[in-house]
Amino acid sequence: MMRKYLAVLALLAAAFTALGQAPAPAAESPFASIQEHIDDLSRITGLKPLRKVQCDTIGRAELRKFLEQRVREEIKPEELRIEELALKKLGLVPPDFHLAATMVDLMTEQAEAFYDYRRKKLFLVEADPTPMQQPALFHELAHALADQHFQLEKFIRRGKTDDSSLARLAVMEGQATWLMYEWMAGKAGQSLRKQPGLAHMLLSRSDSLMGQYPILGTVPLYLRASLLFPYTEGLRFQQAVVAKLGEAGFTEVFRNPPANSQQIMHPEKYFAGVTAVEPKLPAVPDAGRYREIADATVGEFDHAILLEQYGDKDTARPLAEHWRGGKIRLFEDKKDKRVVLAYASLWDSEENARKVFAGYKRVLEGKWKKVSFIQNSGSRLEGVADDGVFVTELDGRRVISVEGLPIAARSAKLN
Repeated sequence: MMRKYLAVLALLAAAFTALGQAPAPAAESPFASIQEHIDDLSRITGLKPLRKVQCDTIGRAELRKFLEQRVREEIKPEELRIEELALKKLGLVPPDFHLAATMVDLMTEQAEAFYDYRRKKLFLVEADPTPMQQPALFHELAHALADQHFQLEKFIRRGKTDDSSLARLAVMEGQATWLMYEWMAGKAGQSLRKQPGLAHMLLSRSDSLMGQYPILGTVPLYLRASLLFPYTEGLRFQQAVVAKLGEAGFTEVFRNPPANSQQIMHPEKYFAGVTAVEPKLPAVPDAGRYREIADATVGEFDHAILLEQYGDKDTARPLAEHWRGGKIRLFEDKKDKRVVLAYASLWDSEENARKVFAGYKRVLEGKWKKVSFIQNSGSRLEGVADDGVFVTELDGRRVISVEGLPIAARSAKLN
């Protein structure tokens, strides 16, 4: 869900430097400090520069055109339509949401700098110095140095699932963010490595971003959380990696990347090699009338946001920690273009699966304007909504659902 789009726009990597207190802008050329920054990065990570980093400036209007062009080059209209459909069918964004325009608006608003992996070139957005310009430059130079050693564009695209792509993006952004803050802390005689509490303090300031980036504060929760996740959770993950592995952690996370968002959110699962299990999806009644148009993972992060959106954060996120696997598949009717969602998630116990089942009932009640239940028991929900007929069941440790079926599919049995 939306992972390909995020990966394309990952070339804008310094959107959230406002989490900490930035140094005052330098009066000299913004690029005068590049060699000093590269030396600092090499000292901290142990990675030596392999070639000079090319740099330039770009205006914000030109940046928007650049983004729109890159999206057209990388994502086909049909792929974009399907990504939007997946988000809407699960209820993560409203039916009238427009993914492409919103993402470009967000990135244009937030960017101070970016590193273009394709052209191997770093850009500062606007030439005039700002308090965040040098931290942003340091962040992007961290990407440039990592790219020279690990080919970051390929690293992101090698994610085997949507959730693993998000985890790899968190590795990339989390490390660059950690390095940026380590550099900023060093200016004040401090260190995230020696004072791990600094990272937690910086993360606690993330709510302040809403006031600084107006568009970010107005988008759906899932989109906002997806954009912040690689920086905030990625920073927390990198802090844990550095604490355990030291300098070797800067290369280990690229050579042996985390498998999913759960390993990012719980680094101990990364170190222990805890992986996900793919749950069996329910069969769609009268399957011959449909063609499959999408197949995606639904990770711990996705469930945390989904359950929070229709419940509350205090219960949703602790419950999502019990995730063991999740998947969706979209089917489109060959004639009338009706889209049907098949969903399955697996949990670590039947008790937690029951709690998720109850939470998913709130999702069903909240994501449509009109919904009525024909059957409402502790293990089966059936009803009719704006989207069509839905059937949701609790099957041991598994929660399954088929949604968007025609009226003729009422009383369908799932397996």
